[in-house]
Amino acid sequence: MTGRARDERTLRGRVAVIGIGETEYYRHGASPDPEFKLALKAILAACEDAGLDPREIDGFSSYSDDRSEASRLAAALGTHRLRSATMQWGGGGGGCSAAVANAAASIVAGLADCVVVFRSLAQGQYGRFGQAAGIHTVSGERSYLMPYGVLAPPQRFAMRVQRYMHEHGVRQEALRAIALASYHHAQANPRAVMRGKPLDVERYDASRWIVEPFHLYDCCMENDGAAALVLVSAERASDFRHKPAYLLGAAFGSGHRAAATAHNAPLYATANFGTVASDLYRMAGVGPSDVGVVQAYENFTGGVVMALAEHGFFRPEKANDFLTFDNLIAPSGRLPLNTSGGNLAECYMHGFELVLEAVRQVRGASASQARRNDVALVIGGPMVTPASNLILGSEATL
Repeated sequence: MTGRARDERTLRGRVAVIGIGETEYYRHGASPDPEFKLALKAILAACEDAGLDPREIDGFSSYSDDRSEASRLAAALGTHRLRSATMQWGGGGGGCSAAVANAAASIVAGLADCVVVFRSLAQGQYGRFGQAAGIHTVSGERSYLMPYGVLAPPQRFAMRVQRYMHEHGVRQEALRAIALASYHHAQANPRAVMRGKPLDVERYDASRWIVEPFHLYDCCMENDGAAALVLVSAERASDFRHKPAYLLGAAFGSGHRAAATAHNAPLYATANFGTVASDLYRMAGVGPSDVGVVQAYENFTGGVVMALAEHGFFRPEKANDFLTFDNLIAPSGRLPLNTSGGNLAECYMHGFELVLEAVRQVRGASASQARRNDVALVIGGPMVTPASNLILGSEATL
């Protein structure tokens, strides 16, 4: 392989997001539309945002076994042809950034020209994520957990976070600051489910425990809706309606034996970004100090603490000093976090709403705009495998 060919093995600056769209976001079970129709609505909204004829789409990418299949979407949209259909394997919401990477790779490899990345959820139609009802048999990790009463995601992830907090002296106030920042930003966001329902210290502290160390407001919502974006090659990006957001880098994976069963991974108290973060920064050609704003997947706030540390924003033992409300809010906090409200307060669209918010930040169109917005980081679901992340940038960063 020539040196030139090796140098070209990157996504940096090769593709751009030209359109974003979403449906109205609903409480779980409240959508008037089925999941497939929600997906179509979000995709059409993204095309309208870009000024793109939906028939030009020739690829689809999603994650977490999204049920809205690419061939059905292509037929419903009347696309001229279908050239690429990718599904990120495993990791649940950990795949939200990987789905964008897979779409970008399809374009760079010449497998497609215009790819939609999306996630659609209708929990009223297919059941809630946060409940374990209706399971008659279990296998894999669940077979080691459910017979002993570890039934739901908060229980599974609380043990990892509690261990991390114990090892590094992280206090509850650090988790609380993340929740407060998300709810603060949601009050400015007309799309946010929790707009008009502000959170303060007293309300957080008085809220019930779900499972220690998670209060009610440390846990994500459960919602119905859909979100989508459109990717094209960088050469075409200026032909569309809005300022492009260029993909500077993306990565996904996990470390050694991250999926060892029965909570037996060598690195137990981790968000699983130890190797993934360095891969991302290497491709993007930036470091933590270059990042102006972060959208970090909060299935639970404790995972955000771990993920931010693993992305190099602070050492774990300094989490209490870094993670304060003032540091995490736009426009001028040290690291504005989840500026749309995120999974906690905008909507739980399995994290894909975070990618859309990163695009808005780069465009300068967020309801809670960060002062430094040329480089925006998205961190997918933590404490799962594979985990994923990405960095978007403005044209000035190329």
